[in-house]
Amino acid sequence: MTAALEIDGLTVGYGGAPVLRDVRLDVPHGRIVALVGANGAGKTTLLRTASGLVPAARGTVRLDGDDLAGVSVEDRSRRGLAHVPEGRGVVVELTVEENLRLGALWRSPAERRAAIADAYELFEPLARRRTSPGHQLSGGERQMLALARALVAAPGVLLLDEPSLGLAPRVVAQIMAVLRRLCDATGLTVLLAEQNVASALSVADHGVVLGLGEVVASRPAAELLHDTTLRHAYLGF
Repeated sequence: MTAALEIDGLTVGYGGAPVLRDVRLDVPHGRIVALVGANGAGKTTLLRTASGLVPAARGTVRLDGDDLAGVSVEDRSRRGLAHVPEGRGVVVELTVEENLRLGALWRSPAERRAAIADAYELFEPLARRRTSPGHQLSGGERQMLALARALVAAPGVLLLDEPSLGLAPRVVAQIMAVLRRLCDATGLTVLLAEQNVASALSVADHGVVLGLGEVVASRPAAELLHDTTLRHAYLGF
């Protein structure tokens, strides 16, 4: 069976210096794959390349078997590939409701209303802040909004970059639990890039460890979590 997202032989560089070298990984339908590694390992570059923001020197990215070479960022999004970048990017001048409407812009009015209602059910703090502008939200609320805005577009594959950055453990646990619940209930597929290794692997089905731009391990998440030697060598705990 074709994986939802396939990355094959991906090599990426900035200014002639390689950041990713021959990276290969698959993200099966309805699964969470945690992409973990130290700062500078290439996690963000991999997600940005998959979403079309960074060109690849070599290799392919396939979505449901279709090669995405030459496909724009916007068209990748329309095909069901959503990217939530590091930094909780929301439009801070817009309200919570307006941000969500923007995320569901390509859907019919009825679908948009239903998707936004589902988002409020998933993230109850947003329902209470629906008329608040983005700049008034806490860091955790902004991360919830960034994730909810991606989800209202009904993506098949979600690329999520460092969602735990700067957040309280309680908020991180809530976000991770939502991801796990969505994958189990709806078949959403997630490639999750995280430095918070224990949190990511605790909800993931599979883990891929990057070290200096190369895949150094690819195993079931539980195995990676309990591999003391690998953790000390590449993950810092």
